Amino acid sequence: MFVITPQHVLRAYQQGGLDTDVYAASPHGLIQLLLDGAITAIVQAQGHLARHDVADKGMAISRAISMLEELRQSLDHTTGGALATNLHALYDYMIRQLLTANLMNQPELLEAVISLLSDLRSAWAAIAPR
Repeated sequence: MFVITPQHVLRAYQQGGLDTDVYAASPHGLIQLLLDGAITAIVQAQGHLARHDVADKGMAISRAISMLEELRQSLDHTTGGALATNLHALYDYMIRQLLTANLMNQPELLEAVISLLSDLRSAWAAIAPR
């Protein structure tokens, strides 16, 4: 259902120190890294928003959007069926919420996306291959 490579994750992260984690991760782990990274970036955006640091808030939200976009692009609609379609819509919704939160300085939208991502991450962790 997902087509994701370490190069996709590295491009989304665009920060040092993660190369080893990304290249050592399984395909399942790569998705988890992107979900964790998006959550972390949004939490950082919340802090920047609270401090009225507009530039850093925008960069953090941009990183989160980049990770969500990688997740959205990795969906395989051929084998994923309705689940892939629903996840695509969910990622699109979260991206739009982040764009609105950035434009309108709405911390409640950031919190809502963190909640959605946390639920998704928990579900993803529950199906980890053994």
